[in-house]
Amino acid sequence: MSARFQTGLIVGKFAPLHIGHEALIRAAQAQCERLFIISYSQPELPGCEPEKRERWLKTRFPMAEILVVTPDRIAAWRAAGRQIDPMSDNDAPADVHRHFVAQLCLEVLGCMVDAAFTGEDYGDGFAAVLSDDFTAKAGHPIQVTHVRIDRSQTANRVSGTKLRADIHGQRAAMAPEIYGDFVQRVCLLGGESTGKSTLSIALAAHLDTKYVAEYGRELWEQQGGQLSYDDLLHIAQKQVAREVGSIGHANRYLICDTSPLTTLFYCQHLFGKAEPALIELAQRPYDLVVLCAPDFDFVQDGTRQGNEFRLLQHRWYEAELTQRGTPWLAVTGSMTQRIVKVATHLRPLPGSQHSPQGVT
Repeated sequence: MSARFQTGLIVGKFAPLHIGHEALIRAAQAQCERLFIISYSQPELPGCEPEKRERWLKTRFPMAEILVVTPDRIAAWRAAGRQIDPMSDNDAPADVHRHFVAQLCLEVLGCMVDAAFTGEDYGDGFAAVLSDDFTAKAGHPIQVTHVRIDRSQTANRVSGTKLRADIHGQRAAMAPEIYGDFVQRVCLLGGESTGKSTLSIALAAHLDTKYVAEYGRELWEQQGGQLSYDDLLHIAQKQVAREVGSIGHANRYLICDTSPLTTLFYCQHLFGKAEPALIELAQRPYDLVVLCAPDFDFVQDGTRQGNEFRLLQHRWYEAELTQRGTPWLAVTGSMTQRIVKVATHLRPLPGSQHSPQGVT
């Protein structure tokens, strides 16, 4: 069965992309051979930068043709001789935006679309302007059809303004791939027997969120305490993959029990070298790095190397984080004291993309 339209168009800020947008896009895809999605915003909205919007749309709708517009891209197009107006503010008159979109279709996409899909009645005026501009360009009548998609279902009635005001409270309105970009990753580092893994679990429970367990420890146990050089890169890659798979299902924060930086330490300590890919993974940034102090009595569980090694590892973390210019939060004392210190540090940051500053 052939599609109703050869080409279709959807335009929006998608800041962020939510289930209402997705319902509209899926409905449009079902009626078009080709679907173009244009996204732009002036000014940009916090947490919804162009590169994120482009990634969100391409991830969720890989079959659509995505155009995310920025002032820099417009400048490049204009320098190449394309007839495109500068981007107007979001609150500019509707027809200014409609003519701008027509220019993007003609000058960038190289297409006169057959249909414009919206969830609102204003789409009639949008389609009319597109029709007029395409007709002027073609020299013969071009009719763009407005297709209004009914989004009256409660599940799809999402306000972008309200969503941005309460990203975490409204996270069910976004796919996990989208919400994950608003979650802060908290990385816990520490030497052997510093309570790092116990703190990870306790923090996740305290913050009502998820934690990512340490894969390297699991593999070490599976292999009877034997790790090869090649295992270390695999460990770091698996650890990152666990974070990526978990972050969209977390709540505000994702607690990460270790990072590829720890894997780099063990690789260099055991083998005196590391693969470039592991060194690169060890640069992975986190919103907060927590360093657990070695002020607990050392507990030998039959797998640990001893207190001197614990102190060596702690000093390495301090030196390495300092050399990299990475701020960290030092935690000491009882488990309760550590939980309170981390939670207090995070409390002023709900909903933000803030990166902690300073070392305490």
